[in-house]
Amino acid sequence: MTDAATKDGAGPVLVKERRGAVQVLRLNRPDARNSLNPALLTAIGLSMTEAENDPDVRAVVLTGTGDKAFCAGMDLRAFAEGGAVGGDPEGMKGFGRFTQGEIGVPIVGAANATAVAGGFELLLGCDVVVASEAALFGVPEVKRSLVAGAGGALLLAQRVPRALALELLLTGDPIDARRAAEIGLVNRVVEEGQALAAAVELAEKIAANGPLALMATKEIAHRGGDWTAAQRWDEAARLMQPVFTSQDAQEGARAFAEKRAPVWKGK
Repeated sequence: MTDAATKDGAGPVLVKERRGAVQVLRLNRPDARNSLNPALLTAIGLSMTEAENDPDVRAVVLTGTGDKAFCAGMDLRAFAEGGAVGGDPEGMKGFGRFTQGEIGVPIVGAANATAVAGGFELLLGCDVVVASEAALFGVPEVKRSLVAGAGGALLLAQRVPRALALELLLTGDPIDARRAAEIGLVNRVVEEGQALAAAVELAEKIAANGPLALMATKEIAHRGGDWTAAQRWDEAARLMQPVFTSQDAQEGARAFAEKRAPVWKGK
C-alpha cells in the first residue's frame, strides 16, 4: 500500500491521533465536505483494521474536520466525472467490515456537523454516536436515483422502528440532532463544537473496561439478531466462555476485591 492511496491533492484524507487508549480518526476533506472518495474509503478501512489489531487501542472515535459537515457521503462530483466508487481492495475489505459492524474494537461516532448519505451510513457503522446540536442527518439517495447501499437501506430499520426508517429512506428528507436522539439514532446531543470532546470522553469510559469483554459483548449484540432462537444461547455462551476463563476476568475480580483499578492484559 502506497501513501498515495490515502492522500489527495490537499494531503492526508484521514488524520489519526492517539489519545491514550483511544484512537481518533478524522475525515480530512473539509473543502469537499469530507465526502468519500477512493482514497478516503481506503484510509478508513485500513485504519479501522489497524486499530482492531493494535492491543493498545481499546476504542475508536470517528469524526470530521471543520464545522460544515461530518461527511456529505459519496463524492458525487468525482462520480459524475467518471471516477471510481471504491478504493484499494484491502482498504475496501476493512471498510466493509466496519460498515457491517464486524470491527472488534468499539467505535464512537462524533458527528461534528451534518451527516448525510454515505456519511450517515458511516455513523450506522459506529456503535454509539455523539452529535453536535447543529448536525442534520439523512439518507437522500433516492433524490438522486441512488440507493443507500453502504448500510442505510439494510441497517437503518435495525436501529429504529421500520416505519421511521422507511420515512427517512423513501422521502430522503433530513432530521435534526434532537429528532435523531428521540428516535434512537444518536446517543447524546451536545453543544456545537463539543462533539469530539464528548465522544472522546465516552470512548475513554468504554476503553477503561476489559477489552476481551468489550469485543465479545459487541459481537453478541451485533450478531444476536441473526441467530435463530435455538442458536442464541449456545452462540452467546461460545463467545463468552473465553472471557470468563481469561486472566483479565481474574484480574477484574481481584481489582474489585482490592478496591483498585484493574490492569488489563487482553488475555
